[in-house]
Order: sequence, then C-alpha cells, then structure tokens
Amino acid sequence: MKRDDRRQQILDALVRNGEVQLDELAESFGVSKMTIHRDLDDLEGEGLLRRIRGGATIEPGSQFESDFRFRHLQGHDLKKRMARAALEWVEPGMTVMVNDGSTATVLGSLLPEKRPLTVITNNDAVMEALKCEAGITVLALGGRYSAKYNAWVGRVTEDALDALRADIAFISTPAAGEGRVYHMDDDITRAKRRMMDAATRSILLINHLRFDHTALHVLAPFSAFSAVITDASPSDAARTQIDAAGSKLVIAG
Repeated sequence: MKRDDRRQQILDALVRNGEVQLDELAESFGVSKMTIHRDLDDLEGEGLLRRIRGGATIEPGSQFESDFRFRHLQGHDLKKRMARAALEWVEPGMTVMVNDGSTATVLGSLLPEKRPLTVITNNDAVMEALKCEAGITVLALGGRYSAKYNAWVGRVTEDALDALRADIAFISTPAAGEGRVYHMDDDITRAKRRMMDAATRSILLINHLRFDHTALHVLAPFSAFSAVITDASPSDAARTQIDAAGSKLVIAG
C-alpha cells in the first residue's frame, strides 16, 4: 500500500473511532512500528492528530483541536439537535453572529428558516451555505484564512467586528471547566471574544463531553453567556458552575 493511501486510512479510522493504536495499525497494514511512527509524526506535524501514549487521537487537548474536516464528519445528529435548540433563540429581523466550528456550521444551514436575517460570520462553510439564500444578508468577515478551522481570523477579522453590532452571537467551544470557557488557538479565541463584545447576548454551544476540561486560552466565564446549549446532561460540577453563573442550561433534544 502506498504511503498516502495508508495515511488516509489512518485518518479515516480516527474519524470513525477518535483514536488509533500504533500496534494495531502496524499489524493491520503489515508494516513496521517505525513506519507507523513516521506516519503519525508526519500527520501530527500537519496538525491533523495528537500523539498519545501508544497511538494517536483527534480528541481535543489543551493545545490541540482536530481539523474542521474531521469534526464536520462527526456526531452530525447531536450537532443538529443543538443547532435546533439554538435556533429557538433567533427571531426574524435579527442580526446574528455565527462563529467558526462544525456545530455552528449546522446552525448556519438552518438559519434560513428564520428569514429575514442578517448573518455576520467568519465561518467559511456558513458563508457558502447562506450566500445565495433569499432573505439572508451575509456579512462575511475577511482576514487570514485558517484551513484547520475553515474560518477567517486575524487582525482584519477583529477590526471588522469592532465596527459591527448584533442581537445575538452563537459561540462554540471545545473546552469548559472551573466556571470558564476555553480554546486552544489564540486567533480563534480573539475572534470569538470580539463577537461576544459586539453582541447584545451570547449563547454557548458545547458538546457535553467537553465539560470539565481546560485549554490554553481563557475565552470567557460562563456568566458571559445567556444560555449554555449542550447535547446531554453535563457533570454535576459543570451544572453547579453554570447555575452559579446565572446562565440557562439547555439540554438539546
């Protein structure tokens, strides 16, 4: 098997399972462990996975988030439930901000149900989905394109957000704990923070498995969000933190 084909199969396995084991990969492909080591090292260098003891994962770490292309393929039903719950906060005529992320992408695809709307976003997939929709005015935030997040980031993005205002901002995150919300990328964190600053209210979208974790950069406390939308009941500790912050916990579906 060619190297590129083998690496694609490794990535496919990561999408299916979230994690792979080095020994199992070597046996499955009939190659040496050193060969798999090199494959995993190269894929890690491209930012496509995170090495762990005995293998690799695409689950978030304090300084790692998996590529948008992988996240977009995972848990679509859960994301759609969360997006439906988020849509309840949207009313026709609003100006809505939608950040990067695969859950936010699903929400973006549903927004035409609430038209007319003005949608401000740095999420390239949302731009693509809404740009030709009647009754939807898209304000596409420019900047530097990040393939990893399929989003536009950087100073140009932030400066544009400073000149805009919205009724509501939908913010997604890969980590929340200790009463706060986190992200591992500084550019993404700054863009999310600017969106929150520019919106009358902010709504947090987070998979329940992401609670009780931290990441490199603090985004905001739970108290900065009117509601926290998740797909299943979080831990007792997370519930207590959300309640103490005065935010509404919404368990989608």
